[in-house]
Amino acid sequence: MDARVRKKQTLSGNAFAGLSAASVASIAAHSGDLALVVDSNGVIVDIAADNDAELVGHANSWLRKNLSDCVTVESRPKIDALLRTADGTSPSRWRQVNHPVAGNNDLPISYRAFALADGDGVLLVGRDLRPMAAMQQSLMDLQHSMERDYARRFQTEARYRLLFQMTREAVLVIDANEQSIVEANPAASEMLGIAIGKLQGRSLKSLFDSTELTALSEHLTSVKSLGSAELSDLTTSNGIELNLTTSLLRDDDGVLYLLHAQLAAERVEPRSATTAAPVLDILELSPDGFVVTDMDGRIISANDAFLEMCQLATDMQVRNQPLDNWLGRQGVDMNVLRKNLRQRGTVRQYITTLRTEYGATVDVELSAVAAPDAELPSLGFVIRRTLKSSEAPRDYATQPLSQSLEQMTDLVGRVPLKDLVRETTDLIERMCIEAALKLTTNNRASAADMLGLSRQSLYVKLRRYGIGEPESLSEDSD
Repeated sequence: MDARVRKKQTLSGNAFAGLSAASVASIAAHSGDLALVVDSNGVIVDIAADNDAELVGHANSWLRKNLSDCVTVESRPKIDALLRTADGTSPSRWRQVNHPVAGNNDLPISYRAFALADGDGVLLVGRDLRPMAAMQQSLMDLQHSMERDYARRFQTEARYRLLFQMTREAVLVIDANEQSIVEANPAASEMLGIAIGKLQGRSLKSLFDSTELTALSEHLTSVKSLGSAELSDLTTSNGIELNLTTSLLRDDDGVLYLLHAQLAAERVEPRSATTAAPVLDILELSPDGFVVTDMDGRIISANDAFLEMCQLATDMQVRNQPLDNWLGRQGVDMNVLRKNLRQRGTVRQYITTLRTEYGATVDVELSAVAAPDAELPSLGFVIRRTLKSSEAPRDYATQPLSQSLEQMTDLVGRVPLKDLVRETTDLIERMCIEAALKLTTNNRASAADMLGLSRQSLYVKLRRYGIGEPESLSEDSD
């Protein structure tokens, strides 16, 4: 009992009075990894290190040198703070400093300072941070490796997704449990006549005739058992006969079916062998761009000349995309063209610009035709380059402007400059409004969009310049 009590008693203040500085440093070194005794001038007078030969070798080179000279430049303020805050009542906080090592990485040590009892120097207890630095470096290397693996996986996924989108064969990815469509490529959407957005999440059985559901269920059961299977002459709900080749896939989300569909027999279109095929071949080889869109302006097909103008590699990059993405001012030119095509059926020599995939602009002239009563209602556009933007029709812009400017230059010296500038601005503004009205066939709403004005602002300017019939200024011709 007495022995246990003595072990719990606090050591007296003179318990270490007989120990030398070297002994204290040795004890401190065993408490950490390194101990330095620094005199009042900051010179290292004694060193004790643990059994690390490399650390001992570095530390011995610091003996009799000023501590500030043994650390890197950015660590010197930390050393000054350590020596300054060692007051003998409590240890300073840990501070990391770096010791330079010739031909190698810096040696990181975390120090804590203790003032010596006689007030003549400071004891620094250090911890070697190299193991921690090595661990951090290992973690960084592991993170970089994971990032590289993720980047490779992302690139691989991007390549396969591009192939999935570009292939002309219809492919569907089906959830095996729910038997619903997870993904569909554009070829499948085109074959089935259903938009991709409406295909995703849809039940696979809803695509086929009710009389084929038993055969379809048996086919999927065979795929689950054998890994792959084929099924011929399966009729869809819209009367198309398909041959199916289905494979089983497994991923983190569960079991999937990869369904590849082909037409059971090529359907013979009424004019395919006589008239339609040669016409399509001619348009495909035409030096002018040719684009077919649906009635909403989404591209159904485009020839190579249009792809070349837009600096695109394949028609899959434009299919199902709005023509407005490349043609003229977004939200303006295409709206004007569609309104005119609905009213008149054709548009001739419409001057605009074409934006390429890389941001350049090309001056073009286009003609368009609408086929609203065709089996597939569509719009057709023939687009050709113009050599120079200055070759745009001059009947309403260039010629009158040049003549008017020539007349105004004759007034220099007789009329104040501010009046000349105001008259020139009014002239250009009026001519731009007249040009916009002519391009939009007097559709004031479209002209306001083209000029970047509100309708009210356009009406004010029309009244100011006396353009149009005053009684019709409050109405838009649609």
